Amino acid sequence: MTFHVIKILILFAFSALIAVLWTPVLTHFLYKYKLWRKKPRTKTIDGKPATVFHSLHKDKEVNTPRMGGLLIWVTTLFVIFLFSALSPLIEGLDFLSREQTWLPLATLIAASLLGLGDDILQIISKGKYAAGGIRFTRRLAIVFLIGTIGAWWFFFKLGFDTIHVPGNGDFFIGLWYIPLFIITVIACWAGGVIDGIDGLSGGVFSIMFGAFSIIAFSNSQYDLAAFCAVISGSTLAFLWFNIPPARFYMGETGAIGLTATLAVVAFLTDSLLVLPIIAGLLVIEVGSIIIQLVSKKLFKKKVFLCAPIHHHLEAKGWCREKITMRFWIISMILAMIGVAIRLLG
Repeated sequence: MTFHVIKILILFAFSALIAVLWTPVLTHFLYKYKLWRKKPRTKTIDGKPATVFHSLHKDKEVNTPRMGGLLIWVTTLFVIFLFSALSPLIEGLDFLSREQTWLPLATLIAASLLGLGDDILQIISKGKYAAGGIRFTRRLAIVFLIGTIGAWWFFFKLGFDTIHVPGNGDFFIGLWYIPLFIITVIACWAGGVIDGIDGLSGGVFSIMFGAFSIIAFSNSQYDLAAFCAVISGSTLAFLWFNIPPARFYMGETGAIGLTATLAVVAFLTDSLLVLPIIAGLLVIEVGSIIIQLVSKKLFKKKVFLCAPIHHHLEAKGWCREKITMRFWIISMILAMIGVAIRLLG
């Protein structure tokens, strides 16, 4: 038990260190080729003018590179394959295993590559949006496909057909497991909208993956706990360079990769019912967008000055640092509550 704790802490620290060390290389590449939006985003998700958002972010959107999420998932890939290759020499630190980490790793790669493609199209201002990017319906279709493949694998290959209720045990749901899995992946993907203020997404995602590392450890899923710790560590390194003024943004390559992986980890750890608590801020962010869209559609008026809610607070006059740090605190509290409830089981 002590060895596994040491292993996870070492991998967490090592991933953070590696990410920090190669950040200058990534930064040089992003700035050399000016990999930021050439056109600021001027429309909301429903096609209406994004006047409030544009007034708040028009300068930063066209001068700060995207694709900072590369730092997170490339570091994770490097660390996991490095220690797998060194396993004959360094015994015990390998955490690449078919039972625990193949699925979340495959999800991280597939979803991150989807996000990378979207980032590239936004940078070169190609696509169906004014500022470029993959059409929303196409992104949704690809995320749906990723979720469908994951659901099929979990149900037919791994035999998952129950939902764990903390304190009450497992409940059989049969084939309902498949649509539930797909919906969860899509819902988590929608939570990527939290990447909107310097430092916000980095802190929140690091906390969430840290929470699932604890849960995986409590389930004796030590390789999965190490995997989550490596993501948390590399995300913390990303945060070091993303705090105001941000050196780069996470972009879709980070947001889509992390949210999809978060959903898979939740199912692997039988923690679906506490996912909305641990990822509570993502729920609040997506909920604010849904409320805004419904209100505009039905009542022709906005509930928030700008959605999601962190932009509403920004428009209300809150400084970005206050929003970011208070959201970190909320995320930490929610993560503690979620982990405590999950450990009841």
